[in-house]
Amino acid sequence: MTLSQLAVTVAVLGALGLVAGRFGLSAIPAYLLAGLLLGPNEPRALSLIEPSEVTSFVADLGVVFLLFFLGLEFTLDRLLRSGRHFGLGGSIDLAVNAGIGLVVGFVAFGPSFAALIVAAAVYVSSSAVAVKGLIDLRRLADDETDLVLAILVFEDVVVAGVLGFAAAGGGGVSPTLIAVAKALGFITVSLVVSRVLPRIVDPILARLPREFFLLFTFGFLVGMAAIAGALGLSEAIGALMAGVVLAETSVREQVEERFLGFRDLFAALFFFVFGLSIDVGALDEIGWLVGLAVVLSLLGKLAGGYGAGLVGGFTRRQRLNIGAALVAHGEFTIVLAQVAAGNAALSAGDRADLVAFAGLYVLATATIGVVLMKESKRLGRLVFGAPTLRGTANGA
Repeated sequence: MTLSQLAVTVAVLGALGLVAGRFGLSAIPAYLLAGLLLGPNEPRALSLIEPSEVTSFVADLGVVFLLFFLGLEFTLDRLLRSGRHFGLGGSIDLAVNAGIGLVVGFVAFGPSFAALIVAAAVYVSSSAVAVKGLIDLRRLADDETDLVLAILVFEDVVVAGVLGFAAAGGGGVSPTLIAVAKALGFITVSLVVSRVLPRIVDPILARLPREFFLLFTFGFLVGMAAIAGALGLSEAIGALMAGVVLAETSVREQVEERFLGFRDLFAALFFFVFGLSIDVGALDEIGWLVGLAVVLSLLGKLAGGYGAGLVGGFTRRQRLNIGAALVAHGEFTIVLAQVAAGNAALSAGDRADLVAFAGLYVLATATIGVVLMKESKRLGRLVFGAPTLRGTANGA
């Protein structure tokens, strides 16, 4: 990507983002659309940007900053409060949506390795899209957000194991169990550090000049992401736990203030790069599969979120909010398809279909999911009625 291409990209992102804002929508679908229009796939009239190591690196930074800011809001105390949601809520989401994914995969590919990849791609929601939506809609402080975040973390742990499975062609149970154990160990150690480290670094951070404060914080964030990557985990988990650690320090608000611009810039570029992989020309061949997966996963995420909220003791409107926040799929779906596409155990045709399916499926679910998140509270009032003291007591 050249400087002139970057200038055009930023201009298109800004223009489409403003248009989305005028209609009261999140900018995420607009950023995806910008990538689709300027990318190398159909339609080719405006093709300008080719995916490269540079665009991939920019996308990685976008995910890192998004999950870092999530961690800054998700303190250890909040994690402990959501602990009861993690296992049960995550298991309900897994049972419902991985089951639906298996149905879609078997219909498309029969009982095969490709079907298992489709199942995982349909199961896992987008942490990046969900977090961006929660931030834009100012819902990070909502009670039900604890359950949403717990389910997203549960999904990240599961997908950490699935990624190893996808790369190895399903080479056995042992590699998957090792990957999951690494993820759980990394999260546990990070939570322990979040209790100990702030006492040591608080006095230092408070006295650092602005330049060195920024360098330390950025170095810590990137270092945590790199450690997670070196362990074979998603860098997103490392970024999330970096935020959790720094959330316990006295300078959390300064970190949020000074890195807010980085988050918004790289998040926009992440979704743009995401859009570069979307090829609408593949609709002729796999349009029916995308449509089936979108409908079933929409119902599955709403049902799974509602069921997790029911078990968690939330009201009916809160349960709807939970399900709506999980509808969007994104970075992990694409990554799963790309990893599987490099596996020789799959035929060339299956690999091409998986990549095309993932891009189109993400565009559809991300758009629908963002709209549902924005309108879920209004839909809740419409479906369940306005809240009353008696209705609240009865879980309305």
